[in-house]
Amino acid sequence: MAEALNSLFKAECIRNPVMRPKGGWKAVGDVEIAVAEYVDWFNHRRLHGEIGLVPPAEYETTHWARQPTRITPENYPQTPVPTGAGSK
Repeated sequence: MAEALNSLFKAECIRNPVMRPKGGWKAVGDVEIAVAEYVDWFNHRRLHGEIGLVPPAEYETTHWARQPTRITPENYPQTPVPTGAGSK
């Protein structure tokens, strides 16, 4: 997955002439700004087809808002821990 994301990033941000100023970036700071803008777009404005054509950040916010309860120490499920090797 990391390799696929890296390829996507290179194609959409680094090699894309629309993202790159004419003549290329002048300094590392220019690249840092381009990367920050790309990450913001990728997470907050890009419409993702697999999650209903909504941006990933919006989907995650909606997902967590719909969860009935949050795990807290009071409602954490108690699962017994095995005490030794081979115990059941």
